[in-house]
Amino acid sequence: MLHTSHERLFETNRFVYPVLSRRSQGVSVGINLNPNKVCNFDCIYCQVDRTTTSETRFVEMDQLLTELDDMLSLLTSGELFRTERFSLVPIHLQRLNDIAFSGDGEPTTYKNFDEIISACAELKQKHRLDSVKMVLITNASMFHREHVKLGLKILDDNQGEIWAKLDAGSEEYYQQIERTSIRFQKVLDNIEQAACTRPIVIQSLFMKVNDEAPDDRELEMFCQRLSDILSRGGQISLVQIYTVARQPAESFVTPLADAEVDRIVELVRSKTGIQTVGYYGYSS
Repeated sequence: MLHTSHERLFETNRFVYPVLSRRSQGVSVGINLNPNKVCNFDCIYCQVDRTTTSETRFVEMDQLLTELDDMLSLLTSGELFRTERFSLVPIHLQRLNDIAFSGDGEPTTYKNFDEIISACAELKQKHRLDSVKMVLITNASMFHREHVKLGLKILDDNQGEIWAKLDAGSEEYYQQIERTSIRFQKVLDNIEQAACTRPIVIQSLFMKVNDEAPDDRELEMFCQRLSDILSRGGQISLVQIYTVARQPAESFVTPLADAEVDRIVELVRSKTGIQTVGYYGYSS
């Protein structure tokens, strides 16, 4: 059950929460920079319940850093796995894989993004967690802003990884899925620029919309977007192809069958030459 539980709360914490990650095969410490549930995308598959308001509306940096310091202490000492919620985690999964900036919105919209990345990196160093990754899970909409560029550079210096969302090949499908005023081309340009500076991970969620899976033309265009990034000098270390696994924002969104996700994985491999394509199906 822990693999399907991605709650943003842990005991009395308001910003820092541990999850057992099926993808990393260990514990990921999440940092929520959007407790007010505000996001510049309104994805139809998002699992965040935006119909209710959060008691915490703003990030209190001192509190966030205290929570992260305490959480890293719980993990390095093993105390986390003696709590009721994590006591049944198998020994081989009792490891800290990463510190992930994600949460209830787009983390790069946080106005002090570079400062919080720097402060969290210092805590990671304090606990001698040099091998632990810092992961930014992002829609790549804000990479062009200077304070975000500074934050990405700090990530690069601290075992950082960028996991950038790319769920579409065409502008039309992008708008249908993401429902945002931000142009698709801006996201593509930002992903390309980031990938030309360091290897990045592409995260792509495909689903059925009103019982219809994305058609072959859309999938071909998606593969072409990836090929364009590579042809212009971008580096893609992994493409994560997955489908809906938790309750989405809209009831007309349903998961693809595992065989349908398999087909997309093989299409990406054959069309782009990228062999490091991960598959996370509905039953994973």
